[in-house]
Amino acid sequence: VADTDFVSLPGGSPALMLDKSYLRQRAALISTTKSMGTAQAGNFGTPSQGVVDVKEAGTTHMSIVDAKGNALSMTTTVESSMGSFHVTRGFVLNNQLTDFAAIPSTADGPVANRVQPGKRPRSSMAPTLVFDLKTDGTAGDFKMATGSPGGSTIIQYVTKTLVGALDWGLDAQQATSMVDFGAANSPTTNVGGEHPNINTANGGNDDPLVSGLRALGHVVSISAQSSGIGSLRINSWKAATVRYVVTFANVGVLMARCSQNRTGNRQYRVRAGPLQSRKHADRAKKAGRQELLNASTRRRHP
Repeated sequence: VADTDFVSLPGGSPALMLDKSYLRQRAALISTTKSMGTAQAGNFGTPSQGVVDVKEAGTTHMSIVDAKGNALSMTTTVESSMGSFHVTRGFVLNNQLTDFAAIPSTADGPVANRVQPGKRPRSSMAPTLVFDLKTDGTAGDFKMATGSPGGSTIIQYVTKTLVGALDWGLDAQQATSMVDFGAANSPTTNVGGEHPNINTANGGNDDPLVSGLRALGHVVSISAQSSGIGSLRINSWKAATVRYVVTFANVGVLMARCSQNRTGNRQYRVRAGPLQSRKHADRAKKAGRQELLNASTRRRHP
């Protein structure tokens, strides 16, 4: 998967990837009695491209709701430990080039997320806002905001928090504080050993979760999985409420503007934004600081 202006989605559109029959087929591969190890990629009849792991650092997240009900879920990154190693007016400038694969090709062919002129880098950022679902299918009242740093594991952290809050009825603190876990489609399953409820003594063999997973054939790592999740949820939660979840991958900022009509009902307009505004990009051009411009200035609103 990469910038769809350069690389088509598997199957040519998101419709095939979200098809219910296909999802049921993929779900059937998951066993509750043994580890599947590394899952084979789904077959959409299109040739696959090479894949290279991309390491991430320097990311942070914040979730904010003000007194008027406006909500913000924002994930930002400078990439690598010090971004582009340039500082201007006290800000460390990012280096989105590290979101590309450094290797242009593998034995499987060209890498989809390789560096190309004018191309947007792939990202796992997943700032998320949750709303009630109105009968007409639009977003109702705001319920929750969440997101996290963590590179490719962001998806695991955000999914864990959403399941805890939406499916298990936990509050924001409880859902955020659950053990971080997941497997990035590898034989190794990660369980956050930094969590106080995980017993890491004796290599984790005395911990019921870790030992239970190993009994199912999982190779378990108990290395720290500190996520940095930031979550907010309103107090008056109704467990039976149908939710409307808005998540944008490859987008750093997710905003919900709240307005109140004459009947007192709140209305939300959701907007996704780039990590760096076009206004600031234009200023950088005029200042002749071309090195300040990077792939993030080309992120477009979905």
